[in-house]
Amino acid sequence: MSTDTPDASVDDAPSRAELAARVNELEDALAEATSEDDAKKMSIISTKGTLDMAYPPLILASTAAAFGYEVTVFHTFWGLEILHEERSKNLKLSSVGNPNMPVPNAVAALPGMDRVTTKMMEKKIDDNDTATIEELIETSLDMGVEFQACQMTIDLMDYDEDDFYDGVTTGVGAATALQDMAEADIQLLV
Repeated sequence: MSTDTPDASVDDAPSRAELAARVNELEDALAEATSEDDAKKMSIISTKGTLDMAYPPLILASTAAAFGYEVTVFHTFWGLEILHEERSKNLKLSSVGNPNMPVPNAVAALPGMDRVTTKMMEKKIDDNDTATIEELIETSLDMGVEFQACQMTIDLMDYDEDDFYDGVTTGVGAATALQDMAEADIQLLV
């Protein structure tokens, strides 16, 4: 073997500058790939469809989204009323069994009292310029909140999926909701 022939592998080796550039490229790619993993996730389960129970999941979802959380709200059973475009505009407030209502249960059980308490709450909402259910849903959707409708409940309660707000995800089952909760930093049942 002759020592006069230069080693071909040494000539093909990248320069220090090329190696440094490649390391920078890889670090940038790694930062980009892991930046989405740093996003906080919140999963909310909404099971009630009364006026007073529609606000908590919507306010929490929109607020979390404003703080940069990736938010999903899984609506099941009566919680689907919130996602129904027409029914969500007529949610009622039950006065019976609510210890914070300004009327005793004996009076609250009288016919028509749910209408009275619902009107009282709607007036408070209007007087305080509180966002409506529709406004909160639209704002949340605009902020990237994913509203999921439980497929079993859709089938059980005979909902028409076309009656939900545009942007609602249908066909979601309990397994998907559980997986979402397992991956979330915050899980809430409302």
